[in-house]
Amino acid sequence: MKNLLKNWGETIAGSKTRWVTLLIWIALVAVVSVVWPQVNDETTGGSQLLPEETMSVEASDIADEQFPNDAGVPLLLVWHRDGGLEQEDLQNINTLYQNLDEDPLEYQSMIPPFGKLPPQALLDSASGDEEALTTPVFFSEEATTDDLQPVLSNLQKRITEITGENYFDTDLAEDGMHIRYTGAVGIQIDSTELFSTADITLLISTVLLVLFLLVLLYRSPILAVVPLIGVGFAYGIISPLLGFMAEQGWIVVDSQAVSIMTVLLFGAGTDYCLFLITRYRDELLMEPNKYTALTKAIAHSGGAIMISALTTAAGLFTLVAAQYASYDRFAVPFSVAIIVMAVAVLTLLPALLALLGRTAFFPFIPRTEEMIQKLEDKKGKKVRRPKTKSRFSEWVGRITVKKPWTIITVTVVVLGILALFVPRINYTYGVFDSFPDDMPSREGFAIIGEHYPEGTVAPMQVLIRSDREVSLREDIAALDEVESVGEAEKGEENEEYEQYSVTLSIDPYSREAVAFVPELKNRVEDRLQEEGVKNPEDQVWINGETAGLYDTEKVTSRDQNIVIPVILVIIALILVTYLKSITAMGYLLLTVGLSYLSALGLGWLIIHYVMEEPAMQGLIPLYSFVFLVALGNDYNIFMISSIWKNREQMKLDAAISNGVSSTSGVITSAGLILAGTFAVLAVLPLQVLVQFGTVTAIGVLIDTFVVRPFLVPSITKVLGKYAFWPAMKKDPDE
Repeated sequence: MKNLLKNWGETIAGSKTRWVTLLIWIALVAVVSVVWPQVNDETTGGSQLLPEETMSVEASDIADEQFPNDAGVPLLLVWHRDGGLEQEDLQNINTLYQNLDEDPLEYQSMIPPFGKLPPQALLDSASGDEEALTTPVFFSEEATTDDLQPVLSNLQKRITEITGENYFDTDLAEDGMHIRYTGAVGIQIDSTELFSTADITLLISTVLLVLFLLVLLYRSPILAVVPLIGVGFAYGIISPLLGFMAEQGWIVVDSQAVSIMTVLLFGAGTDYCLFLITRYRDELLMEPNKYTALTKAIAHSGGAIMISALTTAAGLFTLVAAQYASYDRFAVPFSVAIIVMAVAVLTLLPALLALLGRTAFFPFIPRTEEMIQKLEDKKGKKVRRPKTKSRFSEWVGRITVKKPWTIITVTVVVLGILALFVPRINYTYGVFDSFPDDMPSREGFAIIGEHYPEGTVAPMQVLIRSDREVSLREDIAALDEVESVGEAEKGEENEEYEQYSVTLSIDPYSREAVAFVPELKNRVEDRLQEEGVKNPEDQVWINGETAGLYDTEKVTSRDQNIVIPVILVIIALILVTYLKSITAMGYLLLTVGLSYLSALGLGWLIIHYVMEEPAMQGLIPLYSFVFLVALGNDYNIFMISSIWKNREQMKLDAAISNGVSSTSGVITSAGLILAGTFAVLAVLPLQVLVQFGTVTAIGVLIDTFVVRPFLVPSITKVLGKYAFWPAMKKDPDE
């Protein structure tokens, strides 16, 4: 393998081939960027994330067939004034609907006849305290979110002209009139607008952070730019490649996946660059010829980089086994991004380093001792020698072999205590829980919840199929969580189907409401069974957003139970193949698992007590697990590879100590950069991304500063030769 990588380095980064490699990359990026669309142009805003066989999706399909709604998709306008709506407010609403009747908005499909009612009659639809009124505007189901964004702006402009004031930007804490929008259209538009500038913000923030950290850690302006050039070229291939795949319908990509992929690319990509760059610097201290030093660097670090990339890509690809679309949509884009980045690190980066040579490390240029001596003789003064190891990294290397049991005990206890908080985490799948508090649709929903039964904004539908007459209205209405139940509707195509509209008395997005879904279904099934309906469990469906949240929880729990074992098996196989040690594979996976659980526990403490969020987004555990297990093993592989190579020439203690101290600098730098890039997700307004970035950044830092430098080498020391089992290596002098 080493000779193969050395020959590869000579081929793509030699004195005659470096320019050829660079020109090939430039040509590739130019061609694919022109021929294929960028991935951002092919993202989908589709909100259907559940598989077709789930109850809520089946219920929706039945409802579309048997109970078609020609009204369209609703936008809810929420009108609110403390102390009660005034006559002028009611007149403005009346005028607006007259205007919409005479001059409909684009894609407008239907409006209630509010423009024909006397203003005072509108109060019949107002809340009990007459402080709030919700009025819908329906739009065509064919209209996309991009289509409706300018329509909503037009509507807001009309309302402002009618009222004479802009009541959409008012502070709800202040007295006076307030207008907000919510409902299906409002939520879709807010979700899209959250990402409208997110990609640019995220990209700029990530680049600036990585650049700052590279300059801070390596104190070389040129070296700081080199990894970013490599990542930039890789993105130049990845974006159109994924855009082409999405255009062909091979994959589905959403804005959330693109945002996280950007972070992953800069974080993991920069790490791989640093693994090679650091080894190159070490070789330059011993080898005067920059090309020879580079080929040696590729030979020594290329294997670890390839295995790290393969492990990460394979780990991320396991998400393809998930049924929930938000997970599944990550699998291919993330795996492709990692593989392309690894190819760039082993082709483009060597070509760049071959062009720059020692200049890349200016002003702290690495030279051999002979080169330094000649320079000192010429200048007549001492020349600074670059430090390859810090005192701290050398101390860490020594302490792990001197007090391994102390380190193991302390780290396992501390991380174990943090892991104990995991069972106490509260989870939420509610769409509004991920929105900022000041988003219009969330504020509109809050107003409705304060003045109407909370379930008004998202009613449920109970659908049954029965060959006999069964009245369920009273049974459903008797449940404590139900505010009201509509009259039964008969199916248009098949009268055996019936539908009841159910308004809850509780927040339809709450945990309590989600837990009520199976209770409601069981209640209806029991009633059908009493009436002699056969197989009632197959004749009842619950539709609506609350039922969708219930199915989401079920499907994501199933995905965790499938994906987690699969990723562990795949990574275990890769580790055994590379390290040829079952023991090492076992304790590496255990340490990464402990790191993950402690990160999740500490993340919950920060999210709950510092960010003051009542619940963690339900998608976070699996997201974080896949990333932390896949990426966490990168650092372990890089360090363990060093120990394994040292073991061929040194005794175990020396191999561990040297392996830890020699890799400490690059892994610490890589960990800080990776954690920093994930922390950048905090600049985005969606809580699911903020929380994901927080937990993952914590996990990376725990891996970087606790697990990798202390716990893993200490376990290796305690196990001794059994750490290499079944190889069972002996000391070189035995």
